[in-house]
Amino acid sequence: MSLIKSASLLAALALTTSATPALAALKAGDKAPDFKLQTATDGKVSAFSLKDHLKKGPVVVYFYPKAFTGTCSLEARTFADNMPKFKAMNVTVLGVSTDTIQKVTEFSTADCQGKFPVAADTDAKVAKAYDTKMAAVNMAARVSYLITPDHKVAAVHEAGDGVSHPMKMLEAAQKLKK
Repeated sequence: MSLIKSASLLAALALTTSATPALAALKAGDKAPDFKLQTATDGKVSAFSLKDHLKKGPVVVYFYPKAFTGTCSLEARTFADNMPKFKAMNVTVLGVSTDTIQKVTEFSTADCQGKFPVAADTDAKVAKAYDTKMAAVNMAARVSYLITPDHKVAAVHEAGDGVSHPMKMLEAAQKLKK
């Protein structure tokens, strides 16, 4: 890897681990772009359609930069630990990164503990549609969205830490139930 490419990657990763200013173009009330991606849950590969899952209830779509990195692993484990609370509110959780399907398949069993699907957005089309793609590298920034069955963004959370995302999405989902 060239020195310039390494520096770009390090700079991008630094952005994902510290508090960052608002990056997401989508705001609460905006229509969420529909998508279909290849996913893995507990090591099993399948397809995920946002449109189909929204028929069942709200969906949390959380973007993370890279599987098996410290903050991304912590975030996935925190979502996994809180899955009973999401399921009790009929909320689907989906993690999205630009990693390969092979990488997210491994990640789905290790850090996601088989409790929710993670998607391979290798060409970053979905990250671009949600305005979470980092400019310098083919990675998604750490941004979470709660999307309602009518395809509306109910909540957005942007922060470099991984632990606040599951908590903020749980809070937002609880507000939907009221």
